[in-house]
Amino acid sequence: MLEALGLDGDEESVYRGMLADPAGGLAELGARLALPETRVRDALDRLVDLNLLTSSRETSGGLRAVTPKVGLELILRRQEEDLARRQQQLATSRAAAARAIAEYADLRPNTETDGTERLVGIDAIQARLEVLAQDLSEECLAIIPGGAQSQASLDASRPLDERAMSQGVELRAVYQDSVRNDPATLAYAQWTTGRGGQVRTSPVLPPRLLVFDRTTAIVPIDPANSRLGALCTAAPGIVTSLITLFEQTWETAVPLGAYREKRSQDGISASERELLKLLASGLTDEAACKRLGVSLRTVRRQMAGLMERLHATSRFEAGLKAAQHGWL
Repeated sequence: MLEALGLDGDEESVYRGMLADPAGGLAELGARLALPETRVRDALDRLVDLNLLTSSRETSGGLRAVTPKVGLELILRRQEEDLARRQQQLATSRAAAARAIAEYADLRPNTETDGTERLVGIDAIQARLEVLAQDLSEECLAIIPGGAQSQASLDASRPLDERAMSQGVELRAVYQDSVRNDPATLAYAQWTTGRGGQVRTSPVLPPRLLVFDRTTAIVPIDPANSRLGALCTAAPGIVTSLITLFEQTWETAVPLGAYREKRSQDGISASERELLKLLASGLTDEAACKRLGVSLRTVRRQMAGLMERLHATSRFEAGLKAAQHGWL
């Protein structure tokens, strides 16, 4: 039950045991929980680190359990602070990657300069992907925004992914949450996990990127204009920034099998929160649906539902009430 807060089975059992009988000793606690002493000690140490156990004022050298209302709230607060810090780091990495990519945007098509090549046209990009996949030996990282992927894109990716995973290459991919509603893309993601790859999803993603063996990356020059092509770069500074961007995106995403749309304690889902943030920043419905990888109809349906729950008669009023609820 408390796995989401960072507690494993032993730690949760020991914490419950301490709450039920704070006077019991180490041996008694282990016997009651059917756990060996070493595992009980490890769990106690971890619970102290989490501030769920603290020194007893009655028993010298003893411990007492902090009440769940206080202790678990502290854990939640720390998680929220960590999330805010990661989001700030993510924003910094996005900006750094964008600046670096912009420096190479004026390369002549399909020419290489200082380890960076500008690829123009789907054929040029696919040819480079095939070469990189052929040489891939350890790991491939992918951020795949845009929600549902075209069947042509899925068909082109399958043999490359299949070959890599059959050779033991670790494949990690992040899609947008909206792929869960597209049978073809969802089936492909499930096929990937069935072959040993790892797939997560997130409501909003940075631009598409692929990183091969942490040495070479492919990114679009301009995500809003595919005709400008992509950059294939081995420049260490750019690749490192893109890896950081991927890892921070990965940390905030959820595994494909998890159900993200469960509402949080404040009554709003992750995708609804992201929609409110996008619209509050001034984006139109059309721009928001592109960022979320969903249809315009879905954005308007979600917004109508939010306004109804907020008892708002206008979007301006909905924004004010959402802020009052702590949703923004």
